[in-house]
Amino acid sequence: MGKRVNQLGGLLAMLVTPSLFAFELAGQLNVEHRQFLSQGLQGQSKGQSSVVVQPELYWDFQSGDSSFTFTPFFRVDSLDDERTHGDIREALFLTYWDDYELRVGISKVFWGVTESAHLVDVVNQTDAVEAVDGEDKLGQPMVHFTAIKDWGAFHAMVLPYFRERTFAGQDGRLRTEPVVSDNAIYESSREEKHIDVAFRYSKMLGDWDIGLSYLYGTNRDPYFRFEQGELKPYYALMSHFGIDVQGIVGDWLWKLESVYRDSYDHHVGVVTGFEYTIVGAFDTVWDVGLIGEYLYDSRGNNAQNIGQNDVFAGVRFALNDEDGTEILTGITQDLDNSDVYNAKLEA
Repeated sequence: MGKRVNQLGGLLAMLVTPSLFAFELAGQLNVEHRQFLSQGLQGQSKGQSSVVVQPELYWDFQSGDSSFTFTPFFRVDSLDDERTHGDIREALFLTYWDDYELRVGISKVFWGVTESAHLVDVVNQTDAVEAVDGEDKLGQPMVHFTAIKDWGAFHAMVLPYFRERTFAGQDGRLRTEPVVSDNAIYESSREEKHIDVAFRYSKMLGDWDIGLSYLYGTNRDPYFRFEQGELKPYYALMSHFGIDVQGIVGDWLWKLESVYRDSYDHHVGVVTGFEYTIVGAFDTVWDVGLIGEYLYDSRGNNAQNIGQNDVFAGVRFALNDEDGTEILTGITQDLDNSDVYNAKLEA
């Protein structure tokens, strides 16, 4: 038996050699702490600490036209059992030939151009226990085909499995009352196994980049129903149409995202605005971008997200160093309710 194990080990060593593929290992290890100034519900702590581990393994095959990326994620939280969770952010095989690319596995896809909200970014589900801004996403199983031609870039995706949104648990400070149940309800009889499809076309027209997108499948934004003493997320089907536009005019960068969604309800959403860049600000190599955006949702106060009639003002600092460091800070203010606002700081 020992001889056979040695033979198998030798075979594995022959397969895992630099001659067959290049291997890279990167990642991050974060220690985080949240401190709340106000008292929470009975039994809730004002402090919340956690540790995040997210390695990234990358294989580049000898053929030069294929690669595999594996990015697991795991968080251990001191307060909220639901925030202690793991996910596969990416487990993706990529191959390309001529003007075509094919990706198969689990991945994250980002669509969008604005800063205060990303209305057209609907492929991946939000990992809501990570942050309140909705920027963190769960890995999405997919088959993703891309054609890059002179007439533009075309993306087609088959999404065979739906990911439910994560929510804070009983001890989580940033949670609803009552706590959102794990017993989700679906409009589709196939529930999370409903096969979704998504498409996107983009084209550069001079200094303007225009994108058109469509997704048919399960709505990533759940509605909620109170049944049998539980607050249950309800995932309806949807047809989602999106357009994103970004154009450069001198030192100005103009942006637009707009969507029409036909789901349990029907609505139009818009985010539009600008970013004006001051190059070499304060007699340094820094660039400073002044950002202003307006957010609209036709559902008004019934909107599931912030931004039904809001304005966003922000500043972006680009340090132009070797690491490409950027700092973005800003605030979103509700124009209908002066006491409703949202601040953000990203670095």
